[in-house]
Amino acid sequence: MEEDRLRRHKEDFIRAIHTKKKIRIKFYSKEDSGSLERKCAPMDYGPSRRAREQKDKFHLWDYESDTGAHTLSLNPEQIQELEVLDESFDPGEFVTWNTKEKPWFISRNWGIYS
Repeated sequence: MEEDRLRRHKEDFIRAIHTKKKIRIKFYSKEDSGSLERKCAPMDYGPSRRAREQKDKFHLWDYESDTGAHTLSLNPEQIQELEVLDESFDPGEFVTWNTKEKPWFISRNWGIYS
């Protein structure tokens, strides 16, 4: 059951990447010791380039962050709900690096941001 939920979240997330749709995500926040809900753009799914632990994570652009950092990286187990919204995003809002030098884990057709 849990495995199905995690698989469904990953499939929905990757579909949102390809269709450039924002998502509403509810997740367990370790820092807040509770659940948070945020509207985000799905950025990528794969290991973190900065973390020692190379476990696959959901990487998101958090439009509603209450800190200066808008990048959110979540372990699959942290995600409680994931809904693909009917609202588009523009990758130019958050892609500031050369994606040829640091490519995405999930290939996509985002023009110059691919």
